[in-house]
Amino acid sequence: MRKSILLTAVLSTLAMANIAYAEEAPAEAAPAAAPAEPESNWTATSNIGFVSDYYTRGISQTWHKPAVQGGFDIAHSSGFFAGVWGSNVTPNTFPDATVELDLYGGYTGSIPAVEGLGYTVGVIGYFYPGGSWKKYDGLTADQGKKSGGRWDTYEANFGLSYKWLSAKASVTLGDWFGAEKATGWDGGTSGTTYLELNAAYPLPWGGLTLIGHIGHLNVAGKLQASGFPTANGAPGTYATNPDYTDYKVGLSKSFSIAKSEGWNAGIYYVGADDKNNYWDNGYGGTSFSRSINGTTETKNLADGRFVVTVGRTF
Repeated sequence: MRKSILLTAVLSTLAMANIAYAEEAPAEAAPAAAPAEPESNWTATSNIGFVSDYYTRGISQTWHKPAVQGGFDIAHSSGFFAGVWGSNVTPNTFPDATVELDLYGGYTGSIPAVEGLGYTVGVIGYFYPGGSWKKYDGLTADQGKKSGGRWDTYEANFGLSYKWLSAKASVTLGDWFGAEKATGWDGGTSGTTYLELNAAYPLPWGGLTLIGHIGHLNVAGKLQASGFPTANGAPGTYATNPDYTDYKVGLSKSFSIAKSEGWNAGIYYVGADDKNNYWDNGYGGTSFSRSINGTTETKNLADGRFVVTVGRTF
């Protein structure tokens, strides 16, 4: 997600040469130097990338398939920032939606009392155009078919950073991805929290950076499992608690290609400790899209696996 003092140095050198030469040659009027353009307080960057599997918070968003992603960011010298980012997602998890679009903004700054200590505050909205619980055939009329709870979710967040360590807390400002009474939960899920600790430690060789992450999701509600059959037909056996802890560890590297700067790549091992909700017989691991050949598709979306990423920032 950013001019040069050479001209000034050259002009100064030429001016000294003119003074030394003045005794031997007639003086000539030197052309006035053009005023330097004021440096902008704004910067803008864009990015595009490819991932072998789009994992976020330990859960695959693409049914373990690749994704193409990209975004645009602006930042002001005051600390204000805003941006937009998008990726393809699976309609198996987000009925009738194939795109996730994130809009975010906030403010970042430093804490003078401690050198290297910074903070950020912001908001983010996750949008899934065209998708909602209303498109899920597994819900009856009184379980969301009428209200059609949308997947769109909004969060406020606050983070601290110190050198190569950072931590952030996020809280939903409404229901968590459409989880509410009408969609099979014991009530609203506003106030759902996600806590995370991240590390990006620069290694002393190869230009590599060691990446580490651990996070914990605490959903402000539980699933009413009695209203839903499982993938094998047994009634009410889904796990009711969707909370879990996720992890990520790997290496990243920035590089150039034929003098083209801004490239980066990484390989990471990601997953979550969820063994009930997002596994292949869990509620979250069952396709919410329409049945395929009369059967329901299932997949373990939280299992640990390697993910490869390649991207470029402009």
